[in-house]
Amino acid sequence: MKYRSTRGGVSGISFTDALLMGLADDGGLLIPDHIPDVSSRLQDWRNLNFVQVAQRLLKLFIDDLEHDDLDALTSEAFSSFDIPEVVAWKQLDQLHVLELFHGPTLAFKDVALQLLGKLFEHVLADRGETLNILGATSGDTGSAAIAGIAGMENIKIFILYPKGRISSLQELQMTTVPDTNVQCISVNGTFDDCQRIMKSIFSDLDFKEAYSLGAINSVNWARVLAQVIYYAYASLQKENTSVDFVVPTGNFGNIFAGFIAKKMGFPVGRLLVATNENDILDRFFKTGEYSLGEVFRTNSPAMDIQVASNFERFLFYYFDEDAERLRGFMEEFARSGKASVVGPLSSDIFLSCSISQPDTEETIAEINSKYDYVIDPHTAVGIRAARSIVTDNPIVCISTAHPAKFPDALGRAIGHRPTHARLSGLSDLQERKQEVSADESEVKKIIQNSSASI
Repeated sequence: MKYRSTRGGVSGISFTDALLMGLADDGGLLIPDHIPDVSSRLQDWRNLNFVQVAQRLLKLFIDDLEHDDLDALTSEAFSSFDIPEVVAWKQLDQLHVLELFHGPTLAFKDVALQLLGKLFEHVLADRGETLNILGATSGDTGSAAIAGIAGMENIKIFILYPKGRISSLQELQMTTVPDTNVQCISVNGTFDDCQRIMKSIFSDLDFKEAYSLGAINSVNWARVLAQVIYYAYASLQKENTSVDFVVPTGNFGNIFAGFIAKKMGFPVGRLLVATNENDILDRFFKTGEYSLGEVFRTNSPAMDIQVASNFERFLFYYFDEDAERLRGFMEEFARSGKASVVGPLSSDIFLSCSISQPDTEETIAEINSKYDYVIDPHTAVGIRAARSIVTDNPIVCISTAHPAKFPDALGRAIGHRPTHARLSGLSDLQERKQEVSADESEVKKIIQNSSASI
């Protein structure tokens, strides 16, 4: 399997080179040169557990690591979860909730980032190289990435996050990590500012090479690949039917993984893009226009995003893999903040829905009252959006985070603040962070000053 860029300037590279490159050197996003077809294997895979599905799926995309090594890395990555099954299910009448938050940082990002950390460590050790990982987070990516990398000798990680725009517990999960290879950077701006700075730094190819920069956000193909696993596994749990998925999403990486699973031939039906008031994706699927709007602060902060960086991969396939057309669209969006296709888009695969903050809190309260089940605000957005689907297929809502990560929002909605042992005592620990303005040069200086000793 070889990898190429959505913008056509990079092609024919191996998986491990794609892993370390992160963002493609031409500014695009890396994708496989073809999507494997698994339709003939589904019956054989139905009785496999989560880790076994992961091991078989990953080998279809990774052919430059020894299979035994890849199996061992995969098994080790998922051994860090609180339950041996890795994921858990909750039945709410006709709706199935897939809990992905049983990893070290209580967020769905752990599914991918525990594996990515193992892959980075193995590949770098094999090559005798070092890496500086630069990432941006709107909430959970940062702590999950740090948990996957902290303490590794040949990697430093720099995480940008928007000051005051993630939950206090999400921030503490990052800033209280004592390992010296971890740097947390609080940016006076929005997540979109953090993401813009990150992408701009990666686009400076001389700087990227000089400081051996790698990516752990979903711009890294390996991150998306790891997320395909849970769509594959979940879709196989229902015999003789396709499964519709409802996905709370801001940066489009999570739901794009479901799109890849569908293209592979797994029994994935339709995919519902569930957003909060930051509704750029909902507007696109309903009108065909991808246009910037105001970033609203909500109680589901991981979706407080206007520029969905992973959306470019979907557009590449929507444009029938026409890199030139994709480049034109992205250049128009960069220039004017708006670009369009003929819309609305077909509902054969994607549906979309935007949920308000009052409706989110009402859903949290309703689910708690009716089922004695506590959900986080992002999952609440998905569950509320699921009501808009008319289908004969089973519906699975992706549950992205443990509710204890959002005590203030839960306190308002249900009158008490859920807790978790992994989060207790964080406020008593010493924090380490650096605050900067939304200025690329300030972030570059931190990388330069911190990387001399790697």
